[in-house]
Amino acid sequence: MIKLTIDGKEIELEEQVTVLEAARRAGIKIPTLCYFEGLKPFGGCRLCLVEVEKLPRLQTACTLMAADGMVVKTETEKIKAARRAILEFLLINHPLDCPVCDKAGECELQDLVARYGPDAGRFTEGKRHHPESFDDPIIVRNMERCVLCTRCIRMCEDLQGAYAITVTGRGSHSFVEPFSGGRYNCEYCGNCLTVCPVGAIMSRLHRHSYRPWFVEKEVETVCGYCGVGCSMVMQMREGKIIRTIPRMGLGLNNGLLCVRGRFGYDYLQSEQRLRSPLIRRDGELHEVSWSEALDYVASRLKEIKEKHGPQAIGAIGSGRCTNEDNYMLQRLMRFTIGTNNIDSSARLYYAPALLMLEGILGQGITANLIPGIKNADGVVVLGGDPTQINPILGLQIRAASRDGAKVITLGRAKGLERFAHIMLPGAPSNVDVVLGMIIQELREGVELKGENKWLQEQLSKVKVTEPIEGIPLDETIGALREMKNAVLVLGPEVLQSDNSDRTLLLVAALVYLLDARVFLLSERPNYQGAMDMGVLPDMLPGGRPLEMFKQKAEEALGREVPADRGLNLFEMIDAASEGRLKALYVMGENPVFNMPDKDRITEALKKLEFLVVQDIFLTETALMADVVLPARAWSERTGTYTNLERRIQFIRSGTDSADGMEDWRILEEISARLGEEKRFAILDEVWEEVVHVSPLHSGLGYDDIKDGKAIWPYKGEPLRGVEETYEIQGLDNIRPIKSGQVLQLDRPLYHSGSISRHSKALRSIEDEAFIVISTKKAEGLGLADGDIVKLITDRGSLQARIKIDSTVDEDNIYISNTFTEANFGSLSGYEAGRLGSLSLDKNPVKLEKV
Repeated sequence: MIKLTIDGKEIELEEQVTVLEAARRAGIKIPTLCYFEGLKPFGGCRLCLVEVEKLPRLQTACTLMAADGMVVKTETEKIKAARRAILEFLLINHPLDCPVCDKAGECELQDLVARYGPDAGRFTEGKRHHPESFDDPIIVRNMERCVLCTRCIRMCEDLQGAYAITVTGRGSHSFVEPFSGGRYNCEYCGNCLTVCPVGAIMSRLHRHSYRPWFVEKEVETVCGYCGVGCSMVMQMREGKIIRTIPRMGLGLNNGLLCVRGRFGYDYLQSEQRLRSPLIRRDGELHEVSWSEALDYVASRLKEIKEKHGPQAIGAIGSGRCTNEDNYMLQRLMRFTIGTNNIDSSARLYYAPALLMLEGILGQGITANLIPGIKNADGVVVLGGDPTQINPILGLQIRAASRDGAKVITLGRAKGLERFAHIMLPGAPSNVDVVLGMIIQELREGVELKGENKWLQEQLSKVKVTEPIEGIPLDETIGALREMKNAVLVLGPEVLQSDNSDRTLLLVAALVYLLDARVFLLSERPNYQGAMDMGVLPDMLPGGRPLEMFKQKAEEALGREVPADRGLNLFEMIDAASEGRLKALYVMGENPVFNMPDKDRITEALKKLEFLVVQDIFLTETALMADVVLPARAWSERTGTYTNLERRIQFIRSGTDSADGMEDWRILEEISARLGEEKRFAILDEVWEEVVHVSPLHSGLGYDDIKDGKAIWPYKGEPLRGVEETYEIQGLDNIRPIKSGQVLQLDRPLYHSGSISRHSKALRSIEDEAFIVISTKKAEGLGLADGDIVKLITDRGSLQARIKIDSTVDEDNIYISNTFTEANFGSLSGYEAGRLGSLSLDKNPVKLEKV
């Protein structure tokens, strides 16, 4: 126990902290300028000076550790004089432009000068001048205002790990700039904006348009972009978002945001938002009233059900919609229409990967806390770059590396290039070989214990018949054997191959050998929630297998549940193409654009008798629909998301939407028109039924979720003892696949599917698709960054600029699927893999310099 006195107040501490922190715990505020919670103490601004008995000089409270018996004073005349002098020095070169500075009203220097500063300055010479920089698309720099607190630098280095800025120049000509000058070479996370105490680094989006007193309301919510589930605060005016910011101590992201979460919300105000329901008449979509549209949808679904049976109807849910929305969609399909034909885009990789991992290793294997990654002593990353797919999760890997953890990447991971100790090739043609080589070595001398006899048996079968040369196998095995607290991060790329079941078995074996925590990267905010709500053709709410829990679900609801397994996403496309599926209800998804083989999907949907699309934009899929229903967007709805940790979080409505209707409400209205007797007046009633029917969510109320108590397995009953076995081919004959160049889906940091193309802010950073190739490939073709090339497959061709990525395998060529002008879906094809996951085709790909 440490006892000290600050300003006459006795304080007791359980552990040693700085004097500044001790004072804050006691409610005593010591002024600071360079200090920021979460950053390493700097002691540069000298404003936190305090007097300590028996010490001859003033001390900086942010660096001085509290000691037993210490007596501290924080507001003596001597201290005030020192602070006044420091502020006078800072104002020598600081421009007095407070009325036009965008930081006015929340400027820490302004507040400190008002409290401690001099009445007038004595420095009569001219101030330094430095041109304002507009080199960056969403950040404006005014280094005349910079006070060299280095908060931004420490944030960029110590937390973001981007190392994009530093102090350049000397003396009074010192400024914070990019190393190379000009535009930032960074990830545009904007976290430097959070920590800047003055108006030196500001958002261009809010230039001369934002002041703190403009904010009429603040709403705490969860980001709607990816599966991390970052908490944020929406600052509102006149029913619109004027800024989104993080807060220290709020949520698992703890004061950090990525570029999408901080700047990508402006799609909500897009002029292209749907404003009215649409019905197709004479080949054209026409605006109609809500009642007419809902009546028409219900009558057509009823007609098709009576004529062709319930199995002729299917639905696609969404990883962008809430748990409540997805529950109501599966309720409409299962309990009102009577079919299990329901799935979501989680089918492309997330659902098959999760289900197989849980089948082998047990339910909840991926339910691990993201902040715990930084405490690992080893991290294995394969199948995608977490700093692009789930950026805040990627920062935890960087933090672990800085703290001494060994990071091993298998495949492309540009964002971890500076932090990885070993980078192994991970093209689909050789990922199984590399994993097999590792497992063969790693299992030697290890006694296989536990009850998982089937996995142990499969482990013993692993044999690589054609090893790959040039792999630093000894170094890799040595690093893996040293790991006592390992983490494995799995991305989508390893699942999108012909041998996805074998690949995932090898991943499970590596997890078993390392006793690692698993994290499955998620591109959408609610893939996990959609699955948990029963948006799967063979699973009921709560992740219960249909054939095992059908009766219990019927008893809970007093409703009949269809007995036959439904069609998954790929099977519904095939059934539509063959004429067996007559109607499809699509909620919050755009399969025509977001799935590979655009022509195949388009032709299949053309053969439907009835297509309903429920969305916020007139997407490529909506343009084909017979009825389009305008839904509400992320900030306009209330409900819950389940992130990739399986943490359930509450999202709150903040912005107005006079035109759209909440997804769950649309589905409720249609169900009522189809004869459903039970009505849901408010959202709470929907969740009450979820809790009633799902054993996993039993007893979990909204109050628990809002209080942060919704961590898996919640208060419910996780599914135990349902292990599965799989017929895995080729474990004893693992060798490279001669596939040539393969087209892969790029998942860029600045975009997320097709929704982000409506964000002016994100498009200001990256407004076109890039073809990403390896350094070796670029050298072989004589290409440089930015050159225009022609990408050719048997499905067509397109032109785009190239980006060179040193972590890309020579056989891989990447392109994103965001922009209509050049996209992945128009040139790629697919087949359903052995797990029911997406298997990309291996058709030849050519590059030609234009």
